[in-house]
Amino acid sequence: MPLKRTLFEDDHELFRESVRSFVVKEVLPKRDQHRAKRLIDRDTWRKAGELGFLGLGVPAQYGGTDIDDFRFNAVLNEELARIGVGYASSIGIQVDIVAPYLIRLTTEEQKQRWLPGFCSGDIVTAIGMTEPEAGSDLAGLKTAAVRNGDGWIVNGSKTFITNGGNADLVVTAARTGGGPKGRGITLFGIEAGMEGFSRGRVLEKVGQHEADTAELFFNNVHVPDECVIGELDGGFKHMMEHLAQERMGSAITNISHARSAFDVTMQYVQDRNAFGRPIGTFQHNRFLLADLSTRLDVTQAYIDQCTLQHSQGELSPVDAAKAKWWSSEIQGQVIDACVQLHGGYGYMEEYEVAHQWMDARVTRIWAGSNEIMKEIIGRDLGLGDPR
Repeated sequence: MPLKRTLFEDDHELFRESVRSFVVKEVLPKRDQHRAKRLIDRDTWRKAGELGFLGLGVPAQYGGTDIDDFRFNAVLNEELARIGVGYASSIGIQVDIVAPYLIRLTTEEQKQRWLPGFCSGDIVTAIGMTEPEAGSDLAGLKTAAVRNGDGWIVNGSKTFITNGGNADLVVTAARTGGGPKGRGITLFGIEAGMEGFSRGRVLEKVGQHEADTAELFFNNVHVPDECVIGELDGGFKHMMEHLAQERMGSAITNISHARSAFDVTMQYVQDRNAFGRPIGTFQHNRFLLADLSTRLDVTQAYIDQCTLQHSQGELSPVDAAKAKWWSSEIQGQVIDACVQLHGGYGYMEEYEVAHQWMDARVTRIWAGSNEIMKEIIGRDLGLGDPR
């Protein structure tokens, strides 16, 4: 049995029951359809909005729940991750990543304009940071916005944008000034339908097929001043302030997804026989499963502590980096072993463990590659590059 967790209270567990019911009734029956079409349909988004899942942290006056407790986000991520990282990724972009920008940095007019549809699922959002030549190095982005009358002209492109093919609003980072790379970046709310804003192909990923991931192009897009989010030239600071939550969402998803693969495998090794007995009874397999179970429990304990600290506003960026890289590494180790225990069947897409294996690989790359996470941790130890 997994270690008893103390992170959640009764309200969180009641919320979990609601999310689990939504997953079973509304999402699982459509999972094959979502994977085939490479996106989550709008009815599913709106149902999530109707149940209050998209309004976590949003004030009630704008259609939200007034719940400002990241542990509820954690529950949502955990339950979605158990059926596919793509679901946690797509809905997490909205609830964990975009929401703080729209809640904390927008004007009253912007809140009235965007948040009600955001909470209802009528406005799907994306975050436009990553570019073909600027991934983990956000300060190196090249998309540029030039002042033009009462607004800005934006030119550039973004890639690997989750929800990009379906988004109605993209919080987009663009360079608005000169000077050092980390300065002179501003965030814009670019809306579907703005002239010059177009989408490229929905990218064919190795896994997470239910999440649409696309290229975005900005060709002389006129963006009015009313769509500037936060401080002019303050975008890099804003992005850095919100990365810890993105990394915690990733960490929570990683460990829940790994636990799901482990649970599937535990059932398989009890049902699958070889040489006249269940394969789980062989000493090597038994020891391997004991190892995986321990790794999951130890990692979960750390992630839970980080989640609690984040919900209290006390989590450091360094601990968020540790949580992100370690959980993704453990996830990879656990699911790779689960595929091995399934034998040849683990390589067949009709078995969920194959999808879990494909889904997991990118988590060591996104939200800042694990190499970048180690760089953050190493610098905190006083081991920065002396140059």
